Amino acid sequence: MLEDSTETAGNRKVRQGRVVSDAMDKTVVVSVERQFAHPLYGKRVTRRKKYHAHDERNEFRFGDLVVIEETRPVSKRKRWRVVKLIARSDQEG
Repeated sequence: MLEDSTETAGNRKVRQGRVVSDAMDKTVVVSVERQFAHPLYGKRVTRRKKYHAHDERNEFRFGDLVVIEETRPVSKRKRWRVVKLIARSDQEG
């Protein structure tokens, strides 16, 4: 969970993921990966889902590890906003 959760209202969902696209204005696409055990076979299964997240200042770049939080609808596909940066991408350019 977030350390500064006093800023957020209610019980909003929080996810951690990597920015896979920053081509749009004020929007980034964040890929969130989750792992779980297969219900019958028990093997670890990985699933990925992409979320469009609001980035007001266009500060997050491709490859950055970020935390996103559920929010009111901002546009047709944007229901999340980027809360904070965890790790900056290694690549420059």
